[in-house]
Amino acid sequence: MNPVVRLKLVPAAPPPSKYDFEGQLRRRGIDLPPLGIDTLQVNITRLCNQVCRHCHVDASPTRTEMLSPEGVTNCLEILERHPRIATLDITGGAPELHPGFDGFVERAVEMGRKVMVRHNLTVQLDGNPQTGESKEYLPAFFAKHRVEVVSSLPYYQAYFTDAQRGTGVFHKSIEAMKRLNSVGYGVEGSGLVLNLVYNPVGPYLPAAQAGLEAEYKRELKEKFGLHFNSLFTITNMPINRFKLHLDKSGQYHAYMEKLLASFNPAAAQGVMCRTLISVGHDGRIYDCDFNQMLDMQATDIGGKALSIFDFEFSKVLDRRIRFDDHCLGCTAGAGSSCGGSTG
Repeated sequence: MNPVVRLKLVPAAPPPSKYDFEGQLRRRGIDLPPLGIDTLQVNITRLCNQVCRHCHVDASPTRTEMLSPEGVTNCLEILERHPRIATLDITGGAPELHPGFDGFVERAVEMGRKVMVRHNLTVQLDGNPQTGESKEYLPAFFAKHRVEVVSSLPYYQAYFTDAQRGTGVFHKSIEAMKRLNSVGYGVEGSGLVLNLVYNPVGPYLPAAQAGLEAEYKRELKEKFGLHFNSLFTITNMPINRFKLHLDKSGQYHAYMEKLLASFNPAAAQGVMCRTLISVGHDGRIYDCDFNQMLDMQATDIGGKALSIFDFEFSKVLDRRIRFDDHCLGCTAGAGSSCGGSTG
């Protein structure tokens, strides 16, 4: 009688993605090693007073993730030890809702670092959704420490802004901008920088940054008497909440095809991960904020995961940047980064 042979079934490897970003680089002979670490971008909380449809962080009023006090201290120590890291870029969620936010800003400014805050405007009026703490002091606080403020305003009309960020957000944003203008932000000669961010409302590529900036400046000045410095156009990344929207509406593949067809080698050379590292609320290091949201932790050449708790500048600089299909969003058309178009 023949013995029974039991075969062990091994799952087949998934087929390569048709959107294969790294394949695009290889076919064009493009290599994208890190060029430096100019910016330390820190996502200090996923708590937010808003629930925006395009949010790749999945931030909301119910999130509780926070960078620990030890994590804040480590970030400050990294800045102190490495003056080549000239900029601290604080993001969230709404970063101002972190209990250590004010001290983080103050200490970095004392070190002579440029501090940028990704400020959603409406937190000034809404305050902390969990504690009720007021945040109306923020314009004066920002001005005192000469923080560069970067704020999302999806459009200069209420309908499109509210469609992406929630009912009533546009008018709150306008009021918050007035408060920033009143202390000098965006006003010529003040040196207080207020930059706005434009994300398309839907699965589209942003219009040309310069032309859109001119439109924003004209419309916001004529209708509301508002001023700002620059407009950054950012492509909606096909991850998390925006990807869920694309999937539900049956537009994911069409959007990815659009990004793929618009691949721009010049924009690829300027991707932000070449000069920036992103720190998560747990202290882990990533190549960018988008990789952070996909849990694609950066590793050194030896494969060890990178963290602020055992930070070595040379190992972080010598890492290999991790890419995936979503990176097409940063390299489509004129390119996209936390500082706007790149190519």
